[in-house]
Amino acid sequence: MRKSLRVAGIATACAVAGAALYGTGAATADNASARHTAEPQNIGLLVGEIDDYYGAYQDADGVWRSAPDSPYAKDLARIQAKAKKDIRKAAAHGTKGGAKSGAHGKKPAIVLDVDDTSLLSFDYEKTTNYTYNSATWDAYVKAAKRPAVFGMPELVAYAKGQGVEVFFLTGLSESQRDGAVTNLAKAGYDTQLDRQHVFTKDKTNPPAYLSDCATPAKWECTTVQFKEGTRKHIESKGYDVVGSFGDQASDLAGGYADKAYKLPNPTYFVE
Repeated sequence: MRKSLRVAGIATACAVAGAALYGTGAATADNASARHTAEPQNIGLLVGEIDDYYGAYQDADGVWRSAPDSPYAKDLARIQAKAKKDIRKAAAHGTKGGAKSGAHGKKPAIVLDVDDTSLLSFDYEKTTNYTYNSATWDAYVKAAKRPAVFGMPELVAYAKGQGVEVFFLTGLSESQRDGAVTNLAKAGYDTQLDRQHVFTKDKTNPPAYLSDCATPAKWECTTVQFKEGTRKHIESKGYDVVGSFGDQASDLAGGYADKAYKLPNPTYFVE
């Protein structure tokens, strides 16, 4: 992801907290007296809250992990339980055309983001003190050592067992495809991971379905445009996206999904 789109979680969370606490602030030409202001949340305290939320600990190799009994894991489990019920209903009752697949209906599908939806990047966030750097992030992705987000390989397996197709849609670049695909397989995602099922951001040779905002000469797609356009493309291939999963609002905006599932992630923000 571009640095301009991936904002350090600490700064973002403080900005959100500040927005809730601040008034207008400074005096202006038409407002002689400053309104009430308040100090933003302390960064040290915020980091502690994030650690508690993830149940942060370091393993024997010094890698930062999230505890499986953490509030984060419990929140994921609640979202996944709801999603499984919805997937089961969609698979049982067919899609928009009234059939599971074939000429009279579209085959149900789910679409998952990768970073912090399918693969957990908590170790990167902790070791970089929640500060994004394109070079270190690229190396981290290509190392293909991220663990799965709790419960997500099981959700994918459940969906496939219900006859639902699985797609991955990520803001990772085309040059990071191999690292992402290798990591997904290692993390337990037992599903098709070819180019027809894993969509990356290819700025050099963007697909024709993104022609409104991307050409080989210039990429102008926002995250929302890229992901919305790709989901639209998936549906044009005969699928009904019954569920879209992401850890950012921008992963899910734009439609072309019957339901959207926002997974928790307080560590960074993507526009």
